[in-house]
Amino acid sequence: MKSLSNRFVRIKFVLIFILIISSCKTRNLIYLSDLDFDKVYSKEIQRMEQVKIQQGDLMRISLSSLQPELNSMFNDPSEIIDFNKTTMDNINSEGFLVDDVGEINVPTIGKVKIAGLTKTEATILIEDKLREFIVDPVVSMRFVNFKVTVIGEVNNPSTFYVQSERLSIFEALGLAGDMTEFGLRENVLVIRESEGERTISKVNFNYSDLLDSPFYYLRQNDIVYVQPDRLKAVKASTNERNMVLLGLLVSVLIPIIWIVGFNN
Repeated sequence: MKSLSNRFVRIKFVLIFILIISSCKTRNLIYLSDLDFDKVYSKEIQRMEQVKIQQGDLMRISLSSLQPELNSMFNDPSEIIDFNKTTMDNINSEGFLVDDVGEINVPTIGKVKIAGLTKTEATILIEDKLREFIVDPVVSMRFVNFKVTVIGEVNNPSTFYVQSERLSIFEALGLAGDMTEFGLRENVLVIRESEGERTISKVNFNYSDLLDSPFYYLRQNDIVYVQPDRLKAVKASTNERNMVLLGLLVSVLIPIIWIVGFNN
């Protein structure tokens, strides 16, 4: 009877051990894993929503005209004036800062509200105002501080400044050195501020729906947060030395319990 009882305890222990092992969820580490990579994936790219200028943006504005002497009003006198293209940077050597009310201070024409406009719309607006002083002005504009931040379970978390306003979430992840093995591919958060509103949305790198998501292309000041797997949380909250000792203890106890149960 005692032998039967010991055997039952041994079987019960083995079953519990198997249950614990089987309860560990298999994680999907493959991006866009629902696609058949043996076939060519082809889908029309949706029209990309143009980035709008916001408060706090830094804009670089360049002016071209046939009147270099008038162009000089927009430039530092110490600079050599290029007849074809000069840069309006006497206000700020880095660019024009969009203030809290969405305006920039442009030489000669004064305050111009550009927040809420696309880069193209703002360029046209400034050109129209400049025509009062310059014949056929040609203005070009770009973001100086177009940046995104990638944090969490990535190999190189940081804030990245980019030259273009067209940056995909995959490119941002590449700048951050990709996710670590603890990063949850199916639960990545994008924090976005636009027109006085902050939104937080979840994107899933395991599925191809991400390719059509409004968060596939990032906007200036977006924050991408890769959440950690629960195993990382356990590792962070538990002393690693204790984990090693516990593992050794379990590896010693299992054979002992098995032998004792078998002999009885």
